Amino acid sequence: MNRIDEVFIKLREQKRAALIPFLTLGDPDIDMSIEIIQQLELAGADMIELGVPYSDPLADGPVIQRASQRALEHGISILDCIGSAAKARELGVKLPFILFTYYNPILQLGLERFFQLLAENDISGMIIPDLPYEEDHEVRKLSEQYHIHLIPLVAPTSNERIRQISAKAAGFVYCVSSLGVTGVRTQFYEGIDQFLQTVRDSTKLPIAVGFGVSTNEHYRSFAEKSDGVIVGSAIVRTIEEVLPLLRNPATKSEGLQFIHNFVRQLKGG
Repeated sequence: MNRIDEVFIKLREQKRAALIPFLTLGDPDIDMSIEIIQQLELAGADMIELGVPYSDPLADGPVIQRASQRALEHGISILDCIGSAAKARELGVKLPFILFTYYNPILQLGLERFFQLLAENDISGMIIPDLPYEEDHEVRKLSEQYHIHLIPLVAPTSNERIRQISAKAAGFVYCVSSLGVTGVRTQFYEGIDQFLQTVRDSTKLPIAVGFGVSTNEHYRSFAEKSDGVIVGSAIVRTIEEVLPLLRNPATKSEGLQFIHNFVRQLKGG
């Protein structure tokens, strides 16, 4: 069984929502990203989105754009990002990995090779925000062949497409909480409750909420309405704040502990 499915089954029995952090791999470097992954698991993460840095991110706000730029300046590639999953496994990380990448790096690799690498490096799912479901036939076919979940995004503006997108989903349905790009917010889409209910009614899969979640209050609110809560920009911003600590061997552990504490506080642990 796919690791993502196993986690949601376990959490359903525990009657709690998954905490799903996102980080941009390679910021500040791949080895440090792997150490951050370890800290996220220790702090209570249930699965992790591994963000591939990209130069033209349509869905990402300024915080993640800056992280991508820093990673790209160090030559981080999609191959480095995929390989980081296996390295994390070698260090004992058990939680599921979801690769978040735009479509162009996949095309550069070649679809067949891409899926072979995901399987070899024990990555359970993928999110491709710029691949519309009307054009995902080839990717979907390979995802089913390799048993790797293709997780779709649905937004409040998806309207009648929500049911069509959700019907083809695997793993879970990613519900975008706000209009626009990623980023920390104080307010969410005013019709969020009805939107989430519409998505819930359109699928038997778990639903997870992301975009803008940055506090324990946000996490608790969405955890009551969904099966998973995705936190991206708030974690990437926290990493950005402690970059000087992470880059100094003498203070690296302090920086990692700061990230760990932020995630624990976010979850309320």
